[in-house]
Amino acid sequence: MKNRRIQNKISLSVVMTGVVVGLVLAILLVVLVFFIRLYENSIEQSSVITSEQAARQVVNTVENYTEDMAATMENVTEYIAKPAALREDFFESFFQIRTDVVAVTIYNEEGKLLDCWAGEKAAKETALVNLSYAEIPEGEGLHISKPHVESLLEDYYPWVVTISRTMQGEHGEELRVFMDIRFSNIAAYVDDVGIGQHGYCFIQDTDGDLVYHPQQQLIYAGLKEEAGELQSLADGSYIRSNVIYTVNSLSNCSWRIVAVSYVDELITGRVEGMVRICLALLALMFLTAVFVGSLFSWLFAKPAKRLARAMEAFEKNAENFCFEPVEGTSEVNALSSSFGHMVLRVQQLMEQVRQEEISLRKTELKALQAQINPHFLYNTLDSIAWMCEEERTKEAVEMINALARLFRISISKGHELIPLEKEIEHAKSYLKIQNYRYKNQFTYHFQVEESCLPYYCNKITLQPIIENAIYHGIDRMVDEGHIEIRVWEEEQAIVMTVEDNGVGMTKEQCVDILEREPGDRRGIGIKNVNDRIQIYFGERYGLQITSEPDEGTCVKIRIPKLEEERQ
Repeated sequence: MKNRRIQNKISLSVVMTGVVVGLVLAILLVVLVFFIRLYENSIEQSSVITSEQAARQVVNTVENYTEDMAATMENVTEYIAKPAALREDFFESFFQIRTDVVAVTIYNEEGKLLDCWAGEKAAKETALVNLSYAEIPEGEGLHISKPHVESLLEDYYPWVVTISRTMQGEHGEELRVFMDIRFSNIAAYVDDVGIGQHGYCFIQDTDGDLVYHPQQQLIYAGLKEEAGELQSLADGSYIRSNVIYTVNSLSNCSWRIVAVSYVDELITGRVEGMVRICLALLALMFLTAVFVGSLFSWLFAKPAKRLARAMEAFEKNAENFCFEPVEGTSEVNALSSSFGHMVLRVQQLMEQVRQEEISLRKTELKALQAQINPHFLYNTLDSIAWMCEEERTKEAVEMINALARLFRISISKGHELIPLEKEIEHAKSYLKIQNYRYKNQFTYHFQVEESCLPYYCNKITLQPIIENAIYHGIDRMVDEGHIEIRVWEEEQAIVMTVEDNGVGMTKEQCVDILEREPGDRRGIGIKNVNDRIQIYFGERYGLQITSEPDEGTCVKIRIPKLEEERQ
């Protein structure tokens, strides 16, 4: 067994070493091929490719941005045509989301400003010149103005471009919509593009006018100029006096991207290329080390961390924890298997303890349930004796029969769950006895849906609640009391309510009734009923008490729909 383990360990090391050596050799081979090809390429070809790539990147970015501008304009004109309330709500949210949009304006055919939206910025009451207003060019495509200063807003002058379009007003008139967008996003991206050490990109329109140039101040000052023939050149790359110009037109507007690079920069670029290759080799070696470390982590550290996290989760929620075996080396597999067995055993022990606690609680509740209030029994028998002395034998017989039914249903052959029909009969017998005793000081009424009668419930559920309503609600009243018992069926449950018009309770008293300590032995109380329901059916079910002082109390009982075969 020991030799076998040693052989397995050596085999793993050999495999890992072979993998590392193979990877390093493969990487060096790729680097060598790349190095040879780098020197085989000519300087001019490298310059052209680099320039075209840079120009293409700028074109893609600017095209994406202008397409987004067009889509935004489409969305804006759509909401401008909607009612004023929707339009204002749209622009309130629009300027919070699109922070690059400065203002949206509408003009009529005569050039009169009809409306202006600028988010939190205030428009000038009188603008001498609106640099964003221009005649909308004819033809298809996106119309974008040259960059200019926003002149409509109070104390706010950002650098913007304006996109425009026409639309039909609600009365069929032609409206002109202008949207001013900060030019800083495009300018910042163009500024960041570099081709070699001194190369750059700039934007011009089809007429040859500059839209944006990284060295715009030098050009306006006359210290620098671009080739004047660029506007006549078609898309492509051109070499002029050791300078490479790459021209690309945007497909969705009249802008052109021009990339400028210098051929002589690549002479020193050869030396820099060697440095880059060495750095690349170092980076590849580093990546190889990272890969090897990741491999070790995958084999050892990662499974161990997963096992540790599983133990943490088990510690936090052992009862509901579900363990998924962790796969790894043989040692990790052994630990995972042992931990899985331990989880099952602990959960079995916890379930055993829980069942024992539930059984003990049920025994305590049954002991409480078996207790008969001696005062109730004494008073009932005393009332029967008094009726016999008064020769009211008929009423005495009815009271004895009601008491017999009460005890018979209370016993129920030792069953905890009885049909709801029996529970209703038990409550009626109890109310009949109490009505005799209290000499008709209160009335009562049952409203029960017939479909509920076959379902099962905990026995002696209604009686303690009715008893509480009589002793603590109606008994203190001067006027005649009334108890209303209702039972109805919902989709997932049976609902019963016991409502009286007694003296009522405060919210604190309602909470105290359901939070009474389990050791309280003062008769079969409302908390006993609530505990028994939740022990058998879960915390989704039970009692809910609502009451107002001097108005009455309503106790709502919610139990599941339990049929005979299920119980």
